[in-house]
Amino acid sequence: MIDRHAAAPGDVRLRPAPDGLPDPHLTPPVVAEAGDPFSALRVIDLVARVERGRPVRIDDLVAALNARHLDWLFDPAVVVDVLVALQANWMADYRNASGIVLEDGPYGPTLVLEESSRVDPWIVGQALREAAACRLRLAEFARRDGTNHLG
Repeated sequence: MIDRHAAAPGDVRLRPAPDGLPDPHLTPPVVAEAGDPFSALRVIDLVARVERGRPVRIDDLVAALNARHLDWLFDPAVVVDVLVALQANWMADYRNASGIVLEDGPYGPTLVLEESSRVDPWIVGQALREAAACRLRLAEFARRDGTNHLG
């Protein structure tokens, strides 16, 4: 039987899903991009957890990001981009280069975070800034009916 009433705006009536219907909340894979706050937030979240005062290979950070975020793909260049930005922000805030050190090690490029009480609150501030940029990007997406920041 078909209801022949005219459709009205906002009049969508849903019924329970049929048995066996798969979950539609699957997310497509995401390739992390330089300059993307969503990528940067994930990198900063990992960096905030890195042991202080000892070198960590960039390749190990990339592997850890890819293992933690199975629906994302992080490239070393993207991770280095975020780390260089963090290093520049640290230098601007503290006028020294000891807080975030990027250098070549015997097994490839490494990151060393200063072992001091000022690192944690500072890196939380960096993450909060990126999270705010993520929320702004999401709000812009919603306002523009789904178009991205490029138009």
